[in-house]
Amino acid sequence: MKAVQYRTVGAAPEVVEVPVPEPGPGQVLLKVTAAGLCHSDLAVMSWPGEQFPYPLPMTLGHEGVGTVAALGTGATGVAEGDDVAVYGPWGCGRCRKCAQGKENCCPHAAGLGIMPPGLGSPGALAEYMVVDSPRHLVPLNGLDPVQAAPLTDAGLTPYHAIRASLRKLVPGSTAVVIGVGGLGHLAVQLLRALTPARVVALDVSKEKLELARAVGAHETLLSDDGAAVRVRELTSGIGAEVVLDFVGVEATLAVAAASVAVAGDVTVVGIGGGTFAVGFGGGLPFEVSASAPYWGSRGELVEVLELARQGVVSSHIETFTIEDAPLAYERLHAGKISGRVVVLPHG
Repeated sequence: MKAVQYRTVGAAPEVVEVPVPEPGPGQVLLKVTAAGLCHSDLAVMSWPGEQFPYPLPMTLGHEGVGTVAALGTGATGVAEGDDVAVYGPWGCGRCRKCAQGKENCCPHAAGLGIMPPGLGSPGALAEYMVVDSPRHLVPLNGLDPVQAAPLTDAGLTPYHAIRASLRKLVPGSTAVVIGVGGLGHLAVQLLRALTPARVVALDVSKEKLELARAVGAHETLLSDDGAAVRVRELTSGIGAEVVLDFVGVEATLAVAAASVAVAGDVTVVGIGGGTFAVGFGGGLPFEVSASAPYWGSRGELVEVLELARQGVVSSHIETFTIEDAPLAYERLHAGKISGRVVVLPHG
C-alpha cells in the first residue's frame, strides 16, 4: 500500500510502498477514507535530530477517518464496514483520566511509550492503518468523511479550548481569535454556535480575514502592532474576556496579553514556541488565566461530530491525492492553504 512517511530528519516527506498492516489482538484495521494535514506535522518535521522523539520512518497523519476493514482477535464494539473517526490522543485506558474519556490528559501514556497515530505511531496518511483499540473510534453516523477528518483535531482542539471558557462568554462579552487558519476558522464557527459573544478575528492575511468573515466573525482586524489597541477600542477599553491564540509566536502572544480583559482567559493553542510572563505584576491584567490545551476528550469529539452533522460547523477544505501529499505539505508550509488539507488515500 501507499503511505506518506517522514523518513529522515530534515528531509521532505515521501510517498512509499509498505505492507498492509495486520491488526493484532484487540486492534482494528481501517481502510483510510480521508486524512487531514496539520501545521503541527510541519513543526515535528522541523525538529533537529537530537530533539526528535519518534522512531523513523514514521507514517504521518494524526487526523484520520476510515472504514473498519478487519478486527484483531478479541476486538469488539465495531464491525467490518463501520465508518468511523479516529480519536488521536491515545492513553493507557485504565487511569482516572482515561476512564473519563480524557485520554489527552493521560499521565501514563509517555512512560508506557503510547504515542498518537502520526505522532510516533503509524498514522492515517496511508491506504490502511491500525488503531490500537476500538475505544479510539467514534461512529460517523452518515457524516461526510472528508468533512469529518479535520474535525478530529482542527475541530476538537478549539472546541475543547472554548468549552473551558464558556462561563466567561456571556452576552456582551468578546472573544478574540488570533490566526484564522485550519483551527482558527473552525474556532470562529464554534464560538458563534456555542456562545453569544462578539467574535473578533485577527490574521496577517487579508484572504484569511475574508474567510473569517465568511464563517461568521463579527469583526476582522489585521494582526499587527496596532491590533490590541483596536481590540480595546471595540470593547470600550475593557478588552476581550477570552483570547484564543492559534499561532503562538512571541508577536501574537504579545497581542493576546495586551488584548485580554481583567479576569479574562488567554488560551495558547498554536505551537509557535512563543512565551509570555504570567504572574502578579508580570504585565497581564489582574486575575487573567492562561492555558495551553492539548487536543480534547473522546466525549468532546462525539459532540464536535454532532455539530457537523447538524450543519453548525464545517471545514473549508482543499483535497489532494496521496501521491500529491508532499506537495500539499509544501503549500501548507508556504501559507498557500486557506482552511484545511484533506488527503484521499484511495482516489
